[in-house]
Amino acid sequence: MDSSQIRIVIVDDDALVRTGLGLILGGSPDLAVVGEAADGVQGVAVVAELKPDVVLMDIRMPNKDGLTATADILAKPDAPKIIVLTTFDSDDMVLKALQAGASGFLLKDTPPAKMVDAIRAVDAGETTLSPSVISQVVAVATRSAGDGRVERALADLAGLTEREREVAVLIGQGLANAEIGKQLFMSIATVKSYVTRIFYKLGVDNRVQVAMKVHDAGLV
Repeated sequence: MDSSQIRIVIVDDDALVRTGLGLILGGSPDLAVVGEAADGVQGVAVVAELKPDVVLMDIRMPNKDGLTATADILAKPDAPKIIVLTTFDSDDMVLKALQAGASGFLLKDTPPAKMVDAIRAVDAGETTLSPSVISQVVAVATRSAGDGRVERALADLAGLTEREREVAVLIGQGLANAEIGKQLFMSIATVKSYVTRIFYKLGVDNRVQVAMKVHDAGLV
């Protein structure tokens, strides 16, 4: 196996899903599926044994669900990046997976090319979310938010420069760094620099929190 390949483990209780993902990812020379598991218990064990770079994790599985497995895996040193695969049967579990440190959320029907791009982005240190996932996560997270969140969001975003606000809005729309770069005619390195500054100014540590601010402020 090429040492430059991104090593992937697939954890899903549906054998057809595992097979389908394997076929999708197998077509990319820089990706290699090195193992799979049918539930969270097996997933934790396989990840510990194979030490992949990225894990594709289903949420609803027998024996140990993906939320618990994600927390278990990320609690260990040198943990891989985890992308949660979801059909949004349970929004609250997706939010909890984010809190546990998952690096991405994708719907299972995400187009193959976008799924491959998401894996590459997460391996490079980005957080990646399907636009529809962002909108639903934000909706659930703000459903019970208290009064004043709009005013707080507007005040927080007022501290951004015009360009930083443009980038923040595109994050709120679910765009990855590469997509933001294309839209704003920036290099990926420049986009990453803007994202880092936005995180610092808003006092957040992931893209979903930026999206929540943007949505609360009514900019998306």
